Amino acid sequence: MTFLFDLLLCCYAAGLLLAVINLFSRRQYLDAAVNVLLGAANAMQFGYIVWRWIEAGRPPFSNMFESLFLFAWATAFIYLVLRLRLRIPFLSAAVALMVTVILVYASSYESHIEPLVPALRSNWLTFHVLTCFLGYSGFAISFIAAVAYLVVIRRPGPSAEQSGFMLENAMSRTAAFGFIFLTIGIISGSVWANSAWGTYWSWDPKETWSLITWFIYAAFLHCRYMRGWSGRRAAWISIVGFLSVLFTYIGVNFLLSGLHSYAK
Repeated sequence: MTFLFDLLLCCYAAGLLLAVINLFSRRQYLDAAVNVLLGAANAMQFGYIVWRWIEAGRPPFSNMFESLFLFAWATAFIYLVLRLRLRIPFLSAAVALMVTVILVYASSYESHIEPLVPALRSNWLTFHVLTCFLGYSGFAISFIAAVAYLVVIRRPGPSAEQSGFMLENAMSRTAAFGFIFLTIGIISGSVWANSAWGTYWSWDPKETWSLITWFIYAAFLHCRYMRGWSGRRAAWISIVGFLSVLFTYIGVNFLLSGLHSYAK
């Protein structure tokens, strides 16, 4: 299925190119073409995941290649759903760039299907991993919206204010979405850990950094909805939160060792 991987990667790259062009031309047909390309690539990704699941006889979420592929799919999927309500050209270009970079990075890892290691042979695998990565992908969109917001508000004017308002709305909603799914992922992981290792929490590095990430986004949502924080302050918290996500997901695997070391 290497051909399918290359094809969907080309679709994302083509969508990225058209999205960048559309930033300067603002043509409706280009915007529609971008979304068609991203939608087609995302559908092919889903098909690839299903094929790999059937071929392996297990959920395809057990190694770096598979998790990066899932991350890219979920990020594009959440954007496409969000796109039904918000039309912001900046997001399509940034999302296409992020997904393309993730897939290129994923291609550097071994893609052969291998049997699950004993620690992952559990019915909890699918639920735990899917919820965590839906959370990560929600945070990824929130991060993109936060960066776009900081860029847009540097240009004064009515159009910048309107775009800034929509980006801020997207940033908050996707952060809340990600927070819900990360919470579910942490809880399901704790239940799985108890059944596998006899303890709900062991302060494993990935567990610890997942909790740190959870607290950052809890602070973001508290400041945003309870204290009325908005604008640059909220955007910077979202950016810091996603940096914590990246360290939780990738940094811990290479810099720290623990019960999740099999993720290498």
